Amino acid sequence: MNQARRRFSKLQAALFTGAMATTASISLLVPGLSQSVRAELQDSPKAVLDEAWQIVNREYVDGSFNKTDWQVARQELLSTNYTSREAAYTALRKALEKLNDPYTRFMDPKQYEALTNQTSGELTGVGMRLEQDEKTKAIRVVEPMENSPALKAGIQAGDTILAIDGKTTKDMTVSDAAQIIRGDEGTKVSLRMARPGKSEFDLTLTRARIEVAAVRYSLKNEGGEKVGYIRLQEFSSHAGEQMEVAIKKLSAQKADAFVLDLRGNPGGLLRVSIDIARMWMDTGSIVRTVDRAGDSQEMVTNRTAITDKPLVVLVDDNSASASEILAGALKDNKRATVIGGQTFGKALVQSVHSLADGSGLAVTIAHYYTPNGTDISHKGVTPDVKVEVSDAEKLKLANKPMLVATKDDPVYAQAIALLKTTASSTRPVAANEALVPKK
Repeated sequence: MNQARRRFSKLQAALFTGAMATTASISLLVPGLSQSVRAELQDSPKAVLDEAWQIVNREYVDGSFNKTDWQVARQELLSTNYTSREAAYTALRKALEKLNDPYTRFMDPKQYEALTNQTSGELTGVGMRLEQDEKTKAIRVVEPMENSPALKAGIQAGDTILAIDGKTTKDMTVSDAAQIIRGDEGTKVSLRMARPGKSEFDLTLTRARIEVAAVRYSLKNEGGEKVGYIRLQEFSSHAGEQMEVAIKKLSAQKADAFVLDLRGNPGGLLRVSIDIARMWMDTGSIVRTVDRAGDSQEMVTNRTAITDKPLVVLVDDNSASASEILAGALKDNKRATVIGGQTFGKALVQSVHSLADGSGLAVTIAHYYTPNGTDISHKGVTPDVKVEVSDAEKLKLANKPMLVATKDDPVYAQAIALLKTTASSTRPVAANEALVPKK
């Protein structure tokens, strides 16, 4: 358990954006309860506890519940009188700890809202990425997002926000400023701005729902080879559409090969990882899931690949879950060469449920295996080509993101060196070690 907690702390986002099948739950109070007991449950925090208990009872991947008497757990939850919802939430979290699974987790309404916003790939606001100047502490615009109210209003990278709705941003953090700027769709926010070489000016923007870019791409000329570089940051609901646009636009620009960067990608929606795998692979298996009854489901390609150009996939120890599904599929099918560090090792699928009071529950419902039958749990995907990156190099890239995917990025540089020798073939170099199918 301690090891699992350490791994979870290392990649907290994996819990919220791991390979998930999102669903809406239905409250199912156990048949046989008297009408008076049902009424009491419905009017107390216990209703949510029972709802969550039943979801776990019905779906959890381990039918032994980690050798826990799950019926006793229910009795303990429902026999306690709670003074507040928070007290009930605490009791539920303690009950879930008995499963020894950091990915089966209860979320209060705010946490659940944050999760659904993240996986939806959308936000409500004016669409600006902000930063704080280290010296002056001023709140500055890094960039306005595409198709956002900020971009349409003419806000530019480097603009400084002096006040929000008449309140000065002096002594505000970036989080403080972002919290005030965010709001309901259709409402307005007033900003006082400053721009080098221009007098201070005021803007009033109407908040809107904005699609967040999960995919960034560019065409790079690497020693005469046109390389389409695509960075996938998470598997949110719009990531598939954005990936399709990226591949098609780079192909139209005559890319000779592709680099798909999954470093730091904590995962996301299972269906999106499958959709994206189908954009790169024409034939073959993508992933196999197995539930607690031992029933397996295999996801396969459907001859919808957009390109057959050589592909290199970049991974690291923070590439998790849906990232590992995609990397494992491309590797096992010899569609791509995987380069970088050992991946995180999350081989579980969660289903996410909304509960009656606006809270939520993520519950592990299946284990997954790569096409060759490999169980990557706690081991990760082994790259075809391992590239050791020093702590100093990692820090340099973190502090200077503009160096990512340049000659100063050792993993990317290795990918380019490989592509120069394999530009005429879609087959990757031989793997460092053979995969052993799961018996």
